[in-house]
Amino acid sequence: MTTFVDRVELHVAAGNGGHGCASVHREKFKPLGGPDGGNGGRGGDVILTVEPSVTTLLEYHHSPHRKATNGRPGEGGNRSGKDGQDLVLPVPDGTVVLDRHGTVLADLVGAGTSYVAAQGGRGGLGNAALASARRKAPGFALLGEPGRAGDIVLELKTVADVALVGYPSAGKSSLISVLSAAKPKIADYPFTTLVPNLGVVTAGSTVYTVADVPGLIPGASHGRGLGLEFLRHVERCSVLVHVLDTATLEAERDPLSDLDVIEEELRSYGGLDDRPRIVVLNKIDVPDGKDLAEMVRPDLEGRGYRVFEVSAVAHMGLKELSFALAELVANARAAKPQEEATRIVIRPQAVDDAGFTVTREGENLYRVRGDKPERWVRQTDFSNDEAVGYLADRLSRLGVEDALVKAGARAGDGVAIGPEEDAVVFDWEPTLASGAEMLGRRGEDHRFEAPRPAVTRRREREAQRDEAEQEYRGFDPFA
Repeated sequence: MTTFVDRVELHVAAGNGGHGCASVHREKFKPLGGPDGGNGGRGGDVILTVEPSVTTLLEYHHSPHRKATNGRPGEGGNRSGKDGQDLVLPVPDGTVVLDRHGTVLADLVGAGTSYVAAQGGRGGLGNAALASARRKAPGFALLGEPGRAGDIVLELKTVADVALVGYPSAGKSSLISVLSAAKPKIADYPFTTLVPNLGVVTAGSTVYTVADVPGLIPGASHGRGLGLEFLRHVERCSVLVHVLDTATLEAERDPLSDLDVIEEELRSYGGLDDRPRIVVLNKIDVPDGKDLAEMVRPDLEGRGYRVFEVSAVAHMGLKELSFALAELVANARAAKPQEEATRIVIRPQAVDDAGFTVTREGENLYRVRGDKPERWVRQTDFSNDEAVGYLADRLSRLGVEDALVKAGARAGDGVAIGPEEDAVVFDWEPTLASGAEMLGRRGEDHRFEAPRPAVTRRREREAQRDEAEQEYRGFDPFA
């Protein structure tokens, strides 16, 4: 049964925005109450948040599909729909968020760090919000915008100060068990450690964390053994500790050759050349191990390594090792640049940025791309002619019609708004789309025109009464 997962593919979907409501206020003795349709609610976001109590991505391995709730539609009486509830997904500290192509979207380090993986859709405006002096009683409302959806990849890179690396059964798990309170699985066969183990060590006034990385073998950086899967857990560590077995029973192995193999794998993986390294010669409680450690120590020191002879079983040399690690960790922390205060970067829109682009594709097709035109298309109810006219008004005011003319579009050419996989295509008619004299009165209600003078209304009533009397006098019931 899987107990540790450090890489998952997650499908996230934000909530859809609620539709706006097209409604007219109805009340006794108020036949023309006006529009009172409320706005739709916003769809919920999908948010990844670092939670210190979470140490694995196992939960998302079993249930990779996550969706936030939708916003509620608006209602009459100027009642707006309820916003959808955000879906907060806790992730371990050190989680990296990537897209399906491997591009890093976010690096979540530190408790409380969050990232919006999928943004909820906007709610549609009701006809009350769309009313204006020119469009007094809109008979339509805007649709809610669909929430963002897609696949992301979560990779966990352990956040620790020290990483123990070495061959399988070199004694890394035993060493971390005596340096800290961690209780990893310990056995006398290779690949006992299948998941990284973390332990907290206190040496004087310095407190640091140690990670026990599963054993590496030749070819680990290319996928052999467990190395490629867990080498990423070494990336964030400040200090690397080579744990070398001085009591191995394999004739072709010795501490120097083991060190060369592991260093070659770290070099092939890349990005670890600047980390300080120390060498730990383990299992000196074994007579042959003590002799071998004394033989290879001068060669290791000649290469520039600090060497420590220890025995995890007999608790020999552990105090010196823990304080040496504390010194390296303190130096690494001091060398890190101080975190600057959060700065808000304001990037104003360029003066010549129209907010959209028009490109010609093929002989008679023009494609319009831009946040506003694409959002307006998604919010338009194409079964309502008035809503379509409102869209035409917005596109004309934005300058899309003028841009099409400059691009060489002529009546009857196809115009696609949006990407290829999800575009709305229509035949362009300039006179209908850009003629202000035709679009100016779309959505108006003549019942809300300015009231006529009282004298005019009295004269009209008298004329209607005279006409009715004449018809009555000329009526013959026996005809």
